Amino acid sequence: QVQLVESGGGLVQAGGSLRLSCAASGSIFSINAMHWYRQAPGKQRELVAAITSGGSTDYADSVKGRFTISRDNAKNTVYLQMNSLKPEDTAVYFCVVEDGSPWGVKDYWGQGTQVTVSS
Repeated sequence: QVQLVESGGGLVQAGGSLRLSCAASGSIFSINAMHWYRQAPGKQRELVAAITSGGSTDYADSVKGRFTISRDNAKNTVYLQMNSLKPEDTAVYFCVVEDGSPWGVKDYWGQGTQVTVSS
């Protein structure tokens, strides 16, 4: 099993910044892609950002130019730097780690961290 520990959420004013971290530990075979999702109250969960094992990134249109995803492979950790935050960024943010093995690929989800942006 792989365990994910998220940190860095909190309350921030509009225009501010936060940095989320997600560290993976346990029986890791080979981490492939790493993702950040978010879910706001009453809304569907959405993919915010993704990063491949090679470092290629992709972002939701709503966060392009404001959020940056990065990873430290030595630490099995993924980060989400969030700048110029808006009230509509308020949500629970989840990291997802894709672990690949000879027996298949499995996604592991973090417990979620609350991000609240006040206007």
